[in-house]
Amino acid sequence: MKIYYHFSREGFSNGYLVGNEKTGKAIVIDPGVMNRELLAHIEQNRYQLEAVLVTHNHASHHNGLKTLLKIYSPKVYAADAELNGRKTTMLQGDGSFSAAGFTVRYFSVPGHSPDSLMFQIEQVLFTGDALSAGRLGETNNVYGKRNLLTHLKNKLMTLSDDLILLPGHGPPTTIGAERMYNCELSRDRIETETAAVERLTGLRQMHQCI
Repeated sequence: MKIYYHFSREGFSNGYLVGNEKTGKAIVIDPGVMNRELLAHIEQNRYQLEAVLVTHNHASHHNGLKTLLKIYSPKVYAADAELNGRKTTMLQGDGSFSAAGFTVRYFSVPGHSPDSLMFQIEQVLFTGDALSAGRLGETNNVYGKRNLLTHLKNKLMTLSDDLILLPGHGPPTTIGAERMYNCELSRDRIETETAAVERLTGLRQMHQCI
């Protein structure tokens, strides 16, 4: 597997091209822009573009889709039934599918947006805007943040520490690094542990009273 990083200056967002050297096929993730650089990566490697994965319906992550679809005919996978007037293969909940010779796992992680998805290909997880190095994705309210934290804790924090995270903005990171250094995730863990201790303390006090 080869991964090519693609930066959109318009939305200051990260996109990625994932190539399968065995099959000669490829996947584009979050085409914020379709320009000569991305086209060159596809054409120079003679990749057959089989799929486009969109982590969420924000323009900075799929603005290049319309142009890309004028050149290639990939399947588009997203949580929304339609993007830029193009019907997609709609994904809901968690699951997996095959594309370009890879098994692609997907996870629903609402919070930053209701339709946020993460995609895992081998030992790499493309997190969109839900999780970046050292911080959570922005949310509109406390409920959204709690919802996002719950999904990240239940779905991501159970994965291996060496899993590489490639976000929609900012540098790469790993599950292990986020588990150790992401203050918001750590704070959530501390709050959970504190609540557990308080419950246990309360039970002990009740037992002593009895």
